[in-house]
Amino acid sequence: MHIYTKIYEFAASAGAFEGYVYPKREIDPNYLPEWVGHLVVAYEHLSPEVRKEIQSSLNGTIGRAVRALIPILGEEDETIRKLKSMIVGELPESADDFRREKWFEKQ
Repeated sequence: MHIYTKIYEFAASAGAFEGYVYPKREIDPNYLPEWVGHLVVAYEHLSPEVRKEIQSSLNGTIGRAVRALIPILGEEDETIRKLKSMIVGELPESADDFRREKWFEKQ
């Protein structure tokens, strides 16, 4: 699979996951372990160079999902632990923390 396809598929899945768990929506926690497992495997298959380039954006996307899920699953849940394994640094303050400026907003 071409690296651009891997990046796109990972990003699309991560974004869909964040949207699914976003507060104000009813979620079925039974879907989460398998979905998160696939995300972690896909993340691990990205090269270190790619991970370095996308990490700050990923921290926001997955971090907001973690913030949304902690009240539902608890801080010590295995799904939360796996999601946090993809985050480098601090979590966003909340599931609504969209303060990071995107590259296309800088132009």
